[in-house]
Amino acid sequence: MGPTASGKTALAMALADHLPVELISVDSALVYRGLDIGSAKPSANELASYPHALIDICDPAESYSAGRFRKDALGKMAEVTATGKVPLLVGGTMLYFRALLEGMAKLPEANAEVRAAIEARAEREGWPALHSELARIDPDLAAELHPNHSVRIERGLEVYRLTGVPLSTLHREQEASGIQQHYQLSQLAIMPRDRALLHQRIEMRFRQMLSSGFIEEVSGLRARGDLHQDLPAIRAVGYRQVWQYLDGEIDYDQMVAAGIAATRQLAKRQLTWLRRWPDLLTLYTQDEKGRVRGNDEILPEALKFLA
Repeated sequence: MGPTASGKTALAMALADHLPVELISVDSALVYRGLDIGSAKPSANELASYPHALIDICDPAESYSAGRFRKDALGKMAEVTATGKVPLLVGGTMLYFRALLEGMAKLPEANAEVRAAIEARAEREGWPALHSELARIDPDLAAELHPNHSVRIERGLEVYRLTGVPLSTLHREQEASGIQQHYQLSQLAIMPRDRALLHQRIEMRFRQMLSSGFIEEVSGLRARGDLHQDLPAIRAVGYRQVWQYLDGEIDYDQMVAAGIAATRQLAKRQLTWLRRWPDLLTLYTQDEKGRVRGNDEILPEALKFLA
C-alpha cells in the first residue's frame, strides 16, 4: 500500500523478480479502460513483463464498487493460490483494501432519486455544507472525509436517508469476512518521511502526464458522447480537472493547480488511512536524514519481512 506517487508499482514489480507472486491491482481508477495516462497505469511494456489482474476490466461508463472489487479480488486470489503462487496486492485505494480484509456491510442499492436530490443540493450549497450535515448524523464517517470528498459524502447521506442508520454503524455491524482463516497476511506500506518530497513527486508526475498526452486522452473520452462528470471514472483525480478545462470551466493554469491540489488531497487521505492501519510494516522512501532511498535499499527490507 501507499499514497499516490510513492513508488508502489515499482516496488511490487521488483518483488515479483524475487518471489513467486502474481500482482493484483487495488486501484479504483486502473479498473477502467482508457484511463491510462492520468491514472499512472503501468505501461504496456510493464504489464507485458509484470501482468496485473484487475486492470482494464471495466468501461468508464460503468460504476465499479468496493463490493465488486472484493468479489473480483477474492476470485483472483483463489486462482493464484491454486497455481502454487502468492497473491501480491498493490495499490492505494484503501477502501478496497478494507473491503477485502473486513468484508462488506449489507447496504442498500444506489437510489437515483435520492442521489439526484443530494447532488442538486450540492450544486446550490457546495459539498462542504453536505459534509457538515453528514457530521451531524454520522460523525465517525465525516471525520474520515475531506469536505469535498463528494462520492463518499453522497453515499453516507444516501444510506442514512434510505435506512435511518449511519453508514459507519452499518460497517461496524458487519460480520468478519474470515479472510484471515484462508491467508497469512503480510501488510506493507511505502511512504515518505517528509510530505514535501511526496508533494514534489506529485507535481512532477502531473506535469509529466500533461506532457505525455493527458489532455488528449480526456478529450478522446469526452468525444465518446456517453460519458459525463458525474461518473466515478471521470471523477477520478486529474480527470475531473482536465474535463473541466476542456469544458471551458477553468483555464489551463487553474486546471494544473487544481489537479495537483486534488492529488495532494488524495495522498493526504491515503496517509491518514495508513497511519491508523493495524499490523502494518512501513518502508520509508527517505532515511532519517531525509536522503531519498531507492528500491535497491527498500527491496531488501521488504523481502526480509516477507521471507
